[in-house]
Amino acid sequence: MRSEIPFFPPDLFEHDRKVMLDVIRDIGRDSRQNFILGEHTREFEEMLRADLGAADVIACGSGTAALGLVLRAMDVGPGDEVVVPAFGCAPLASSVLGVGATPVFADVDPRTMVLDPESARGRVTHRTKAVLPAHMFSVMADMPRFTELAASHDLRLLEDSAVAQGAVLHGTPAGMWGEAGVYSFVQVKSFGMPGEGGAVVTRNPALGKRVRMLRNHGQQERFVHRVIGTNSRFDEIQAAFQRYRYAGFPARLARRAEIAERYTERFAPLADRGVLAPPPGRDGRCHYVYCLQAEERDVLREYLAEHGIGSHVYYPLALPHQAAFLPCAPVGERWPNAERASARILALPMYPHLTDGEVDRIADAVCEFARHRRGPQPA
Repeated sequence: MRSEIPFFPPDLFEHDRKVMLDVIRDIGRDSRQNFILGEHTREFEEMLRADLGAADVIACGSGTAALGLVLRAMDVGPGDEVVVPAFGCAPLASSVLGVGATPVFADVDPRTMVLDPESARGRVTHRTKAVLPAHMFSVMADMPRFTELAASHDLRLLEDSAVAQGAVLHGTPAGMWGEAGVYSFVQVKSFGMPGEGGAVVTRNPALGKRVRMLRNHGQQERFVHRVIGTNSRFDEIQAAFQRYRYAGFPARLARRAEIAERYTERFAPLADRGVLAPPPGRDGRCHYVYCLQAEERDVLREYLAEHGIGSHVYYPLALPHQAAFLPCAPVGERWPNAERASARILALPMYPHLTDGEVDRIADAVCEFARHRRGPQPA
């Protein structure tokens, strides 16, 4: 009987089951009874900080929380605008609204689906306080151009690198291009864990100090509250578990890159059959998920399901068309590349323990589908 290849595998942490159980026992029985922001969290932050060459790394409750903490630390608030991609996850807009500012949607590049620097430049006004590019799926945003854009307009630059931990562009790690970046550790991310968590990374020690205070109710000393903060503290069990797993992170990243390259090699000839692969290469590539753009996306998804292959549709509506963000979308404005991406995007399985045989089976199915389809239809 043919086995299923799930999109979200249930066994991501199976090999580390004993480690997790030992960590729970050891921390649970420790006389200090410290379950948040303890020694394991401090060592986890220091491990990431040293590896990145950052001034500070602040572990917090989630990648979404990390965005909000940085925006607050940057004093982004009412009356300010933040340029964000029109295609992506809801926190790109909701985190801006959460600090009282206004998200201004710019279009994305039609091939890579990341924020287009020129579209972003065209949305800058006298009210713009920050620009928030996001790395998407397999490709980092064009950070050299966003760095120039921020400098030329005196803007704060916050890098949504939640999906891109481990990616490097021109020698600089994702998260280290802007004043601050964020990571997410939710299970399907490149350095995911069995729970929720995130981190802020920054080259600016003063910004890091403020984020550190904001994540813990505005405290620097216990019960002394300098500002109004929030509760976005990190779990000691997860910190210890992630410290253990970090040694295997490069190998898992390398395997993800191998799978992506194999897919791209197989799918490159399908562009004239309505299936577009991400651009090839490793520089500036993050391998969180592998996303195709398919003219007949929903038909392809059904075809893969019939062949026992899971897939996933990310962001089936552009952000300006989501009910939650309609008040921020100018009437009559269009974001054609974002709208096209939301209608075409389909993510394939890409986790490190996929076998070569499973990768080939997935690729074979996509290629077989494309061979029996018509060429791309007019937009």
